[in-house]
Amino acid sequence: MSCSSSSSSSLSPSSFSLLPSSASTAKATFVFFYSSSSSKRFSGIRASRSAYLGSLLSHKRIKQQLNLDVAPVKGARKDCQRARLPTQCFCQDHPSSVIDKSSYPQNADFPRYYSKREKKPFPIPILELRRAARERQKKARGKPRRPMPPPKNGMLVRSLIPVAYEVMNARILLINNLKRLMKVVPVRACKYCNEIHVGQTGHPFKSCRGLHADKRRGLHEWTNATVEDVFLPIEAYHLFDRLGKRISHEERFSIPRVPAIVELCVQAGVDLPDLPTKRRRKPVIRIRKSEIIDADEDDLPDPKPDKFNKPILDEIPDSDAIPPSSAEETASLSEETLEAWDTLRQGTGRLMRKYAVRVCGYCPEVHVGPSGHKAQNCGAFKHQQRNGQHGWQAAVLDDLIPPRFVWHVPATEPELQRELRNFYGQAPAVVELCVQGGARVPEQYKPTMRLDVGIPTNLREAEMVV
Repeated sequence: MSCSSSSSSSLSPSSFSLLPSSASTAKATFVFFYSSSSSKRFSGIRASRSAYLGSLLSHKRIKQQLNLDVAPVKGARKDCQRARLPTQCFCQDHPSSVIDKSSYPQNADFPRYYSKREKKPFPIPILELRRAARERQKKARGKPRRPMPPPKNGMLVRSLIPVAYEVMNARILLINNLKRLMKVVPVRACKYCNEIHVGQTGHPFKSCRGLHADKRRGLHEWTNATVEDVFLPIEAYHLFDRLGKRISHEERFSIPRVPAIVELCVQAGVDLPDLPTKRRRKPVIRIRKSEIIDADEDDLPDPKPDKFNKPILDEIPDSDAIPPSSAEETASLSEETLEAWDTLRQGTGRLMRKYAVRVCGYCPEVHVGPSGHKAQNCGAFKHQQRNGQHGWQAAVLDDLIPPRFVWHVPATEPELQRELRNFYGQAPAVVELCVQGGARVPEQYKPTMRLDVGIPTNLREAEMVV
C-alpha cells in the first residue's frame, strides 16, 4: 500500500518512503523518511513508489492532530528527517490523501536466466512430491480403489470443451493481429541470438551470447523480426490416442508435429479434420498401470453432433495482413490483441490443470500427454550420458507459451541508454508491442515494467542513486 497527497500547495513537495514498523494493526505505525530538498526520489532496481507529504510535515496544527514524531535521521543529510504516525490516523478523514491498493507487488524481479548447462527446476520440489505420494498411499490403504476421473479414464472433461475452443480461436486471433501490428510497430531481432527488441532501433546493451559475441564485445546485430520471434511456435507430436503406447524412437519421423497449443486443444475436445483423434464414450478398463482395454460401445446409440462445437478462425497469410490506417485503429487493435493474449494464457492454464503436459528438463521439447515420448532427440548439455533421451517433468505455462521478455521503452525516452540499464523494466514481447501500439498497461505486468521508478536524465544523477 502506498499513499500520496493530491492537494496543491504553495509549499514545495517533499518525497518520502513508508515502512510498517510493527505487525500489529492496532498499534502499527508508518515511518516516513522525509527530505525537504529533493522533489523526486530516484530508486534503483528494487524501489518503492514515491509520494509527497510536504503539506503534512509543514503545518504545526496537523502535526499536533496526528501526533507526529519528527526527528533527524542519523548519518544522513541535515534536511533528511523521520516521522512516525499511527496507521489509524492516516488517510481516513483527509480528502487530500489517496490510497493505492493492488493485488500485485509494486516491483518484481526479472525472470531468471537459466544457462544451457543448467536443468530446469521442478514446479513442485521432488521431496514434496514424494511426501504427497506417501500420504496418498497411506490414506488409500485398506479402502476400495476409486474409479479414475476424466481425462485419466479416456473421457473428455465436458466443462473444458468450450475453453478449448476459446483457446484455439484466441491463438489464431493473436497471430493475425500480430501480423497487422508489426507492420506499424517495428520489432528488431538479433542475427546471432534469440533476443528481440520492440522499437525502431535495437537496445544498446551488450548482452549477446551468440556466435562470435566476443569479437563484437556482446553487441547485437539487429534485423527485422517476424511473428515467430514474438510468439514462439512450440511444437509437439500429435497423438491419435492419448492413452495409447508411447512414441518410440523409430516413429519420430512418421508422426506429425503440430503446435503444442493446438495439440492440447485437440485432446481437450476440439475436432479438426486434419488431426483425427480417438474419442471414447465409455471409461477404459485399466488392467495394470500401463495396460488398458477399451470398453464395449456397441450398446450405445449413434453419437449426436456435439453442442460445444464452434467455428474455428482461419489464419491469414502475411501478404493479406492489412496494417491499421490510423492511431485509433492501432490502439483498438492493440487492446484486442492484449485480450487475446490474456484469454490464451488463462485458458491454457485451465487446460493444463486437467490435461498433463510434459517438458524436458534440459531442452525446450514439449509433449502433450500423460508421459513423454521415447524419441532420443535431445541435444542439450551432456545428452551423450542420457543417450539422447529427454528428462521429462511437469510443464508450466511458460514452457507452452514463452513470454519472451523484452526491455520496456518508457514513453519519455524513445531510445534506451546503456548507463541507465538498472532503471528500465521488462515486459513480455506481446505486451510491450501492444503498449507501444496504444493499449493500456495490464495490472499484472506493471511490477516488472518499473513504471513508478524515476529515470535519471543524465549519468551524474544515476551515480547519486543509493
